[in-house]
Amino acid sequence: MFRKPFFRYLVLSCCMILIAEITKNVLNFNKLIQISLAENLTNQQIEFFFNQQSKWHWFSIVFTPIYILIKTNLIASILYIGTYFYSKTEVKYKLLWDIAVKAEFLFLIALICKIIWFYFFQTNYTLKDVQYFYPFSVINFLDYNEIDSWFIYPLQTLNLFEFGYWILLSYFISKLVQSNKTDQNKYPIDFGLIIVSTSYGISLFLWVIIIMFFTLNFS
Repeated sequence: MFRKPFFRYLVLSCCMILIAEITKNVLNFNKLIQISLAENLTNQQIEFFFNQQSKWHWFSIVFTPIYILIKTNLIASILYIGTYFYSKTEVKYKLLWDIAVKAEFLFLIALICKIIWFYFFQTNYTLKDVQYFYPFSVINFLDYNEIDSWFIYPLQTLNLFEFGYWILLSYFISKLVQSNKTDQNKYPIDFGLIIVSTSYGISLFLWVIIIMFFTLNFS
């Protein structure tokens, strides 16, 4: 059953929701938010905020699988264009979506690493520490207080898990394209990486630029 793409998607969504709930409880998110809000809001306003948060908690749970569905479909669409453009091979969209879902499991490890880091190593932390931290990313080697806010996201994006994500996508695509070939000539081993870097890579770069633009204009 786990070989079925939709089942994998459901497992991924459930794992994301579970890890998010564990993160909130283990890292005591409510206390961190309360400390952060206390700098600008009254006790009544803070209490109102948490009441609203509890009321709309179900929305964050429902939104998670929707977010994953949108993200993986966008990536599958981008890979579909890149695969067809470079290989001239007709690949089923469902198979590319399955690849996007399988590769997404890698980011679960990043979330778990984040919990481990703050629970065992950096036990004294603030809300900003948790928000800006991303395991094995460039930003962890810098002081985020000295970095302009619009540089935060790109520095978070430069991480080992993103690199591993590219490798996984490249491996799965190379394997998929090779299995769909009608001729006997083999593609080079880095062919999948070429497809990923020129389709997903360019799209990721544009997305980072957009986030930087909005952060710069609204911060």
